[in-house]
Amino acid sequence: MLGRWAIKLIKLYQRRVSPFKPPSCKYYPTCSQYAIEAIQIWGFFRGIFLAIWRILRCNPFSRGGYDPVPTRDKESKD
Repeated sequence: MLGRWAIKLIKLYQRRVSPFKPPSCKYYPTCSQYAIEAIQIWGFFRGIFLAIWRILRCNPFSRGGYDPVPTRDKESKD
């Protein structure tokens, strides 16, 4: 339930606020899209944590680049 509301708020931001700002995200996918994917994969609390951590890393000193949301692999580490 919280996850759906958070995703709706992020999509509202993407449609109503983001188009009026200059592109500034150094990563792909964008930080807002990363947040949506993180919530979809990990749920609300872990997804929000991952999104906040990503936003903190998106700064002028980072190199940027491709940074996907970690997956929920269930493979054993042998």
